[in-house]
Amino acid sequence: QVQLMESGGGSVQAGGSLKLSCVASGSIVNICELAWYRQPPGKERELVSQIIRGGKTGVAEFLKGRFTISEDIPKKTHYLQMSNLNREDTAVYYCAARRCGAVSMNYWGQGTQVTVSP
Repeated sequence: QVQLMESGGGSVQAGGSLKLSCVASGSIVNICELAWYRQPPGKERELVSQIIRGGKTGVAEFLKGRFTISEDIPKKTHYLQMSNLNREDTAVYYCAARRCGAVSMNYWGQGTQVTVSP
């Protein structure tokens, strides 16, 4: 079993930056994908970024240039660096993990709120 814990959320003014962290506990040997999702107020959850085992990363097209995903394997931690934030980035941000062979995310963090003010 894998538990995920996000941190780093908070309030920031438009144009500012935040770095979210997600620490995994338990064995991640069979984890093949780590990801960040977000759910803006009144909207559905959407994929923000992902890391596939082997190091391949991806960021949602509409966030490229502002958001970056990275990981520190020994620390079992992955990060979401967010810059030039705007009000549309206000959301609850979730980290997630997928077991190898699974078709969807198996594990989710509790979420961390990011609020961008004008």
